[in-house]
Amino acid sequence: MEFGEFMGLSAVLLTMIGFWAILANAYKRRLAFLERKLEITAGATAEKAAQYATHNTELENRVRVLERIITDGGSTHDIARQIEALRGTEPLGDHIKVTTQ
Repeated sequence: MEFGEFMGLSAVLLTMIGFWAILANAYKRRLAFLERKLEITAGATAEKAAQYATHNTELENRVRVLERIITDGGSTHDIARQIEALRGTEPLGDHIKVTTQ
């Protein structure tokens, strides 16, 4: 192998190494971007799950109160008045007509 061939081969190898180094750096940056995107998505998902859990707990508590009202007995007028009291509004009066089936 002559000196010129050696220099040509060296230039080609250095060019290939540089090319692969650029590609590896781009790949690492893409992985870092995808990892950050995943972290943000996971944080948003966790926050949304907490909101759903809170809302679910509120609904469960409301159902428990309604079950207690229904199982305690009483007339339908009393039940309607208790439900209105739980809503935080004043009862509408005696003209409330609740029918049961």
